[in-house]
Amino acid sequence: MDNLSIQKEVSGNVDDICQKVIEAIKPVGFGILTRIDFDQKIHEKLNEKINRCVILGACNPKLALEAFRQSTEVALLIPCNIVVREIEAGKVIVEAMRPTMMLEFIKGVAKSDSILKAENDLEKVILAL
Repeated sequence: MDNLSIQKEVSGNVDDICQKVIEAIKPVGFGILTRIDFDQKIHEKLNEKINRCVILGACNPKLALEAFRQSTEVALLIPCNIVVREIEAGKVIVEAMRPTMMLEFIKGVAKSDSILKAENDLEKVILAL
């Protein structure tokens, strides 16, 4: 699958970039449902060290409800993950799977105008960071 994700490399640290993402997605109808500090969980469970990596579970309630009404299997894909991970000190990549690509996994869910708009909004937000 080509073009699976939206991504951008930015300067900064993971925590500051996470905060920027959280604030930037609000105006386009997304909110954060969960936060997983993946690097800390790996260290806690396996005593292994990896670069900072935070998984933000984002959701656009209108988009989620529209898709859920077409197929309850959509719940398997909620929330949409936005990953903020450190490449090296001062360099971070922000990436999110495209909502339209997520829906490719579920039969019977149409790519509506609102889903396309939500993806476009999410892409604009990430690319503007």
